[in-house]
Amino acid sequence: MLDKIGGETGSILQKAYVNIAHVFDNAEEIRIRAGLPLIVASKGVHYMITPRGQTGDAYSAYRPNYHEISLIFTQLCRYSVYAYAEDIKNGFITLQGGHRVGISGRILPDGNMRDISSLNIRISRQIKDCARVFLPYIIRNPKDIYNTLIISPPCSGKTTIIRDLARLLSTGTTSPDFVGVNVGIVDERSEIAAVARGVPSNDVGLRTDVYDSCPKTKGIFMMLRALSPNIIITDEIGGPGDAAAVMAAMNAGVRIIATAHGYSLVDVESRPEIRELEGNNVFETYIILSSRNGPGTLERIVKRGR
Repeated sequence: MLDKIGGETGSILQKAYVNIAHVFDNAEEIRIRAGLPLIVASKGVHYMITPRGQTGDAYSAYRPNYHEISLIFTQLCRYSVYAYAEDIKNGFITLQGGHRVGISGRILPDGNMRDISSLNIRISRQIKDCARVFLPYIIRNPKDIYNTLIISPPCSGKTTIIRDLARLLSTGTTSPDFVGVNVGIVDERSEIAAVARGVPSNDVGLRTDVYDSCPKTKGIFMMLRALSPNIIITDEIGGPGDAAAVMAAMNAGVRIIATAHGYSLVDVESRPEIRELEGNNVFETYIILSSRNGPGTLERIVKRGR
């Protein structure tokens, strides 16, 4: 990941990777802001990085300027910013490997962005078997699962967990027993499978099909029509049309595993789309996560019968 970051910032991060390896072992984000300290977020702690590649404070930290951020962003876009125009309108670009770069700057009337002043590089990692602990609550029998909603605040591990669930449920597992079925991933932000040139960079299972950079609602309906999935997995539901698409999948006998941003079941139920799904008793298992003891901390599991 660090080899994609150029300029003085890239050199400093390379030194920091050697000097403070323990920080990068669990790094979640790299924050690069014009005129402000270079920060690496790791296990909930914000480390300010000095020009020598050590941790410091606000006074000793390296502060990249606007021109360097512009250079880094151009490099991250492979020197073809226009090729990422649609992603930029959504406020982020996705790099090979599933790393997502959030951007801020001046928003133009057409939705494009200019004068980019900060980058938030969210580091993606595949952690195999991290979701195995949840399987007893998700698997109904060796050939079927419960419709499941995973709830957590940002940066609390839900995408990492559904990526591993896709792998386990698609490939099959003996602990607990599950045969392996057709899994469809609707990966709107290219974070779950991390598709590069049409091929997932992450291991998402032996029987998995992926729609990359596809809106959830459109992708779910396309999956139902074309790919005959047993399970559809998607991230961050709650937008317009999501409820209708999930209901269509349920009515077709397809199981759903989805995520939603929130701190509790009550929190996500305040959104109309999720409240509609609740009213139709779609989800049977709710898994609530936090980052209290690091990303993926299990806070609560709620089971609801139909």
